[in-house]
Amino acid sequence: MTSMGKTRRAVSAGLCGAALAVALTAPAEAAPAAPAGAAQAGPGWEVKPTGTEVRFRGLAAVSRSTAWVAGSKGTVLRTLDGGRSWRNVSPPGAETLEFRDVEAFDGRRAVVLAIGEGEASRIYRTDDGGASWTESFRNTDPRAFYDCVTFFDSRHGLAMSDPVDGKYRILSTGDGGRTWTVLPDTGMPAALPGEAGFAASGQCLVSSGPRDVWLATGGGATARVLHSADRGLTWTAAESTIPAGDPARGVFALAFRDRTHGLAVGGDYRTGQASPRAGAVSRDGGRTWRQAHTPPPAYRSGVTWLPHTRSAALAVGPTGTDLTMDGGRTWRTVDTGSYDTVDCARDTGCWASGEKGRVARLEPGGHGPGTDVPLRRIGPTG
Repeated sequence: MTSMGKTRRAVSAGLCGAALAVALTAPAEAAPAAPAGAAQAGPGWEVKPTGTEVRFRGLAAVSRSTAWVAGSKGTVLRTLDGGRSWRNVSPPGAETLEFRDVEAFDGRRAVVLAIGEGEASRIYRTDDGGASWTESFRNTDPRAFYDCVTFFDSRHGLAMSDPVDGKYRILSTGDGGRTWTVLPDTGMPAALPGEAGFAASGQCLVSSGPRDVWLATGGGATARVLHSADRGLTWTAAESTIPAGDPARGVFALAFRDRTHGLAVGGDYRTGQASPRAGAVSRDGGRTWRQAHTPPPAYRSGVTWLPHTRSAALAVGPTGTDLTMDGGRTWRTVDTGSYDTVDCARDTGCWASGEKGRVARLEPGGHGPGTDVPLRRIGPTG
């Protein structure tokens, strides 16, 4: 009986994910204009007011009802009711820290990463929904600058720092983030001159499955993606096709549907700068990357696969949201709101967050006052 229930839930989630992906691609003329003041039809981002103006670059989607966001001024918020209300669960005394990544296992357990040089890079963990926090790591090396954290499961995870002594530094945990150990760098390729990671969306280090992990880079002569199949002990590097050659350019975010199919997005984060070739695709676990035929039109800092689909994904950045239905080969703009990061839960709950306290959930149906235009009503150019 339990097995049958799980099967039914999985089938239902799969149908929801597929239906959402199809609805996102519906032509604008398929959705009649709604009367002024009326709820809009069709899926789209629905802003969930947070009551704050801080920038949320860290996001963890647990489900349609539960999500965590982390951002500037040491701020961490959590919702358990789909964004109708948010609880400030920030660690005490963290007001000067910049949280850029949060990884949540459920509504009670989460790990947050603060970035910065030296002791500004810290990791905190909570087991009681943010009522209390434990500082489990504080960087004491002034040369290190931690950017992102990822977990393979509820126990095993990694965090990455910009190069120290010419190689990326990797932290490892085997107890859910309660303790951390610096891994040996003997299996790490040398970093390129000027190369580093981007702490823009919590997606410069991502994992899929029990052992595979990928690391995104920029700033060097080429933007690369490094891959490890043994939880960070040994790594190989591949060029991404996304332009670099400048401290502001490179790969900003990665997403892997499984250990084979990956997406990379990025560009030049400076306002007004062109970002050609801002998307790339891998179908061999990151060993090789191919430029998107029609990439996102501008810099994108976050990317996620839509759950229970094999080819649909969303990318976000300060100038909009883009959708692909063919596994990253072609993208089209479907919303013009500003977001820094995006994440989807297994139950098809998709969330995005960014500047000025902005958090939104992807809604399959009606929209109330103060929400964005439904995604399917935006033309290909936004």
